Amino acid sequence: MDLTPRIESLARRHSILDQQISDEDHRPMPDQRVLMRLKLQKLRIKEEIDRLRNAG
Repeated sequence: MDLTPRIESLARRHSILDQQISDEDHRPMPDQRVLMRLKLQKLRIKEEIDRLRNAG
């Protein structure tokens, strides 16, 4: 089974989260809970990408 489309989809989501983190971080008063949630999502996606690459 070709995992490339799934990995690409996760990579796009990872990039979107990176931008959202940057946007939140550059607000005058960043919400630390939001930043923590976004960073956790980004980490989980990175771990999933790594797992899929190692499985293929």
